[in-house]
Amino acid sequence: MATNPRMRNALTLFSARDCVLSHRVRLVLAAKGVSYDLIPVDPTDPPEDLIDLNPYHTVPTLVDRDLVLYSASVVTEYIDERYPHPPLMPVDPLSRARLRLAMLRLEHDWVPHVQAVQYGTRTQADAGRKRLKELLLSSLPLFKAFKFFLNPEMSLADCALAPIIWRLPSLGIKLDRDMKLIEDYGQRIFNNPGFARSLTAEERALRETD
Repeated sequence: MATNPRMRNALTLFSARDCVLSHRVRLVLAAKGVSYDLIPVDPTDPPEDLIDLNPYHTVPTLVDRDLVLYSASVVTEYIDERYPHPPLMPVDPLSRARLRLAMLRLEHDWVPHVQAVQYGTRTQADAGRKRLKELLLSSLPLFKAFKFFLNPEMSLADCALAPIIWRLPSLGIKLDRDMKLIEDYGQRIFNNPGFARSLTAEERALRETD
């Protein structure tokens, strides 16, 4: 197994340079103030270490000593439990379940359209933009209910949603005046020093001309 021994003795994250799922994990780590080794990965050409560690060869992949985790949802919940302060999930089971469902919908309903705009054909990209705009519009009442997404405090759901909101300008999606609530929500998170720490150089460049 061609794994760098250093990786097995510290928290290590295999991450794409511009990927909403990898960004989601980096944002959780930044919110927790956790130090880790970052290994940038080209998802189309995964390194041998990642191939050995993860049977799906996907990012994000987290290595914590002898433990290897993949899938953004699994990784982020592990980090939240492994480093409990500050907590990024509510205490009561009902609220936790509601946020888990919201994160599942983001991963299954929103992320594929982001990826279609980033990597698809022109037809797929146009369809992805249209569907993302519809999803944003239908979600407006949720942004009115709380300061953060479905919760009065920042949670793992915000770590899943904020990377998408950050990318909207680069995806060619302009928020209309009646969607200002969403931009205001994004700015609350973007202005947090932890969000700046979560960005790669490629992701930071997505809004440099804003």
